[in-house]
Amino acid sequence: MVLGSLLVPLLDTAAKLLGEDHAMPAGQIAFARFALQTLMVLPLVILVEGFAGLKCRHPGLNLLRGVLLAGGTICFFIALKAMPLADAVAIFFVEPMIVTLLSVVFLREAIDIRRIVAVVVGFGGALLVIRPNFTALGAVALLPLLCAVFVSIYAVLGRHLSAATSSITMHFYAGIGGLATISVVMIAGAGTALAEFQTVAPSGWPVWGLLLMLGFVATVAHLMFIQAYRLTPATLLAPFGYMEIVSATLFSILFFGDVPDAVKWLGIAVITASGLGLVWVDRAATSSGSQPPEPI
Repeated sequence: MVLGSLLVPLLDTAAKLLGEDHAMPAGQIAFARFALQTLMVLPLVILVEGFAGLKCRHPGLNLLRGVLLAGGTICFFIALKAMPLADAVAIFFVEPMIVTLLSVVFLREAIDIRRIVAVVVGFGGALLVIRPNFTALGAVALLPLLCAVFVSIYAVLGRHLSAATSSITMHFYAGIGGLATISVVMIAGAGTALAEFQTVAPSGWPVWGLLLMLGFVATVAHLMFIQAYRLTPATLLAPFGYMEIVSATLFSILFFGDVPDAVKWLGIAVITASGLGLVWVDRAATSSGSQPPEPI
């Protein structure tokens, strides 16, 4: 879980370098991520599940998860071209709080005052990070938040479908759905003036190396998460997910020279504390005999 969380920002770093240094459109970066991820996961599905792993119940809903993940990926990659990596990742980490709210509404999970407080405080922390970015960048600073909404719906659907389909098969179908969605978007965008949905010819080993890193990290990190949740309860693992903010901040400083100011550091701390608070509440629920949320 720790290794997977530390690796994920490498994907975002590669995407930001492709957009900033090599002028690659966000849509094309997202297409490469899903295409490579799907190709890498396919032999693993067959190896682990056999050809039966290519079939699943509720294929439409599993493909819909890919549509949502594709939308979130495009939003996040567009944001990365305009704002610091650490800021974008910190804003995205309101996702556990949105998942909590959606789980109450759609999965009928219980909620108490402690969860409500953690969610409200977490959104407050996100606003601390968004505020200076919104002043400088405008509406693009809200894109990581929109990404968090898409990924939260994706996660809640995953909870709903996990009883009938294995995690690795769900991951494969999400890749197919995401790839199909971005393909349609790119074809539609080719005849417009929207720069982020055009295509450029990749040139040079640095570009191809960064593209391969996208697919490799997306595949390896997710498989690490799958194995971690298979071996250990989600409530024990969840705090380690916040290691992603640590490595994102480090990569943001090392690769781009973006050092968060005091207000952003405060926002990052508040988001992290509220997320850990949600984990603590779930642990308390587990010890009292009630059921914690299923792993995402």
